[in-house]
Amino acid sequence: MDIKKLLAGGIVVLTLIALVNVDTNVSAKKSSKVKMEPEAIEAMATQVDSLTKKIYGGALLSPEDNSNLVGIKIKLDNQMLLEPDPALAPLYYKVGCMYKMRDMTDEAVECFQTVLENFGNTALAPKSYQSLKDMGVDVSQFDNLNKPTAEGEGEEEEE
Repeated sequence: MDIKKLLAGGIVVLTLIALVNVDTNVSAKKSSKVKMEPEAIEAMATQVDSLTKKIYGGALLSPEDNSNLVGIKIKLDNQMLLEPDPALAPLYYKVGCMYKMRDMTDEAVECFQTVLENFGNTALAPKSYQSLKDMGVDVSQFDNLNKPTAEGEGEEEEE
């Protein structure tokens, strides 16, 4: 009876090890499929710029435009799951601005926070910080990213 239990236990352990290895290989394959090439980032930037022009021009977005905007956000988020790429910071900021102009506050906040959390050393971090602040979001957790660098610029500390 003990030999049967040992064999059954061994089979279970080997099965679990095999499943973990298969899952790891599938994850690696998925990651390589999702990773964005520079051309894909450039194509998204072109789409974002086109949508931004429409919004600033006062045009309504078509259902296809809305779908493109959502698709861009999904692609950005998928890439962020793999590795934050500084080339994505302008896209996140612009998409956040579009969402903000369309009164889609939750989506805008998510984009601006992504910039601050992952690209805090870029020129877009202070802009994202200010956008969040203007929207009434508590930005105190990001205060260390936006401290003035030159002496005599302590105006934000008083607020």
